[in-house]
Amino acid sequence: MIKKELLDILACPETKARVVQIGEWIYSTDPKTRRRYPVRNDIPVMLLEESEIISEDDFNKAMAGAK
Repeated sequence: MIKKELLDILACPETKARVVQIGEWIYSTDPKTRRRYPVRNDIPVMLLEESEIISEDDFNKAMAGAK
């Protein structure tokens, strides 16, 4: 798990939206872009080319679980 202090200063590189960690992914909270970024060896990889765009349904489920 990424420490809360680090998550508090991280932001989506595309939209600057707040991020949350769910499992081995860091999710942007921006519902328009729906990006998630991998965490590898406890290091968040906040690069657009490493991110995935998830479906609206998967995004909504992830955000509901993050609250």
